[in-house]
Amino acid sequence: MNYHNLLFISMSEILFITFVAFLLFGTKKIPEVARGLGKGYQEFQKAADQIKEEINKVANDIKEETNKVKDEVNKVSDDIKNNINDDPKNNSSNKVG
Repeated sequence: MNYHNLLFISMSEILFITFVAFLLFGTKKIPEVARGLGKGYQEFQKAADQIKEEINKVANDIKEETNKVKDEVNKVSDDIKNNINDDPKNNSSNKVG
């Protein structure tokens, strides 16, 4: 949790917010509202973590597929190079010079 943003709120602003909360909800409902806000924030964090996890999973899957394609391209490239080197037409020992 990032508390460093709370450093930019002065004590008078905190008192004003508390006063407005007392006026809106009354003293008996404030703990109930705070609990509800806390649970809501917790659910939001859980959902955000699940989204991050899913994004990381998809990114890893894409990375794995990219590496597989890269390996296949390298294999085909090596096969082509070997075929060129094995081709007697391209072999310099067969040239008359």
